[in-house]
Amino acid sequence: MKIALIAHDKKKNDIIQFAQAYKYSLEKHELYATGTTGMKISEHTGLSLHRFQSGPLGGDQQIGSMVAENNMDMIIFFRDPLTAQPHEPDITALLRLCDVYNIPLATNMGTAEVLIHALERGDLKWREIIHDNEGK
Repeated sequence: MKIALIAHDKKKNDIIQFAQAYKYSLEKHELYATGTTGMKISEHTGLSLHRFQSGPLGGDQQIGSMVAENNMDMIIFFRDPLTAQPHEPDITALLRLCDVYNIPLATNMGTAEVLIHALERGDLKWREIIHDNEGK
């Protein structure tokens, strides 16, 4: 599965801790991240991932493009709801695309853990079925 990892500045430590805790689950999948988040996750966990631009420079839009093309299966986006973001329209667009294309999305640690456990149990196999049906 293709999983995107994104975090606002004040949530970077949280996503690093999350990636450390679930490294053995995450490493089985194709990982993507926005710029600085990806660099920090890689430095602290050794996980291999594809890095896009940072969010304010278009990274959220790059991930959104993958969602729109049905090339992303899950997004873990630790948002900072208490700090205004200069690229808020891009963030809102990404969240909207997840809703439009039924992409599992976690915006906090609690929901991210639920999604990871669902992934480990095989509850998200329906994403593979969608990909298989596209090829027909």
